[in-house]
Amino acid sequence: MSGSGKGFARRFAAREWGPLFRTVKYAVRTQRWRAIPLTLSAVALTSVFQIIQNQSWGFRPVQIVGSVKAEYPLWISLVRTPLSLFVPALDLPVWGALVQVLLVFGIAEICIGRGRMLLIAYAATLAGTLYARVGIHIGPDSVFGLPASAAKMVDTGPSAAVVALAVYVCWRYRAYWTAGTVAMAMVVEVALKNNLAGKEHIAALLAVAVICWITWVRRKRRRDRLDQGRRTGSLSGAPPIQS
Repeated sequence: MSGSGKGFARRFAAREWGPLFRTVKYAVRTQRWRAIPLTLSAVALTSVFQIIQNQSWGFRPVQIVGSVKAEYPLWISLVRTPLSLFVPALDLPVWGALVQVLLVFGIAEICIGRGRMLLIAYAATLAGTLYARVGIHIGPDSVFGLPASAAKMVDTGPSAAVVALAVYVCWRYRAYWTAGTVAMAMVVEVALKNNLAGKEHIAALLAVAVICWITWVRRKRRRDRLDQGRRTGSLSGAPPIQS
């Protein structure tokens, strides 16, 4: 790579990931593991569920508390959805789920706070759970639909929450190229493998898009009120309102 190419890459990395990297680095350096207590709890809970569900006696209890299927009554799915986020999918390696939770949840907990992290993770997971029912109702003939057999598929794991959190954090820190890459990867996933998991990721993207829009509107209204307050204070002769 030429010198100009390397310079461009450094500038791009600094602009795209610099603020995010500095925020995470400062939190880890000053607080270490105390910066991500909820993330560590999530990793521990996922590990416990994985260990239990692989025991001869443990599979059914884990399914009772955290298994979600579209064929279940809606109220059962809603009750189980929060814990379903931490039950690893049976057809995927558990280490992948643990790495996703540790990295993405950890960065989100540091960068956007624990409350917002939990809200987005739950909203994304719930969006996927509800989409499965809508998709089956639409039917396989539509690009937005699912076959009836999807109703029997176990729907667990943190992937929808991971996708939503990654996009939201990148959006908040203006890493727009990274957010767009994550979103495009989910679209490609559906194009290559048109299944329940892939379409639930799209549902998670739509949910986080709504959250981003709400956040933008609230911030814009707050800025408008501050600007109006400053103008009003200046025009009336009163000292400007301090932000």
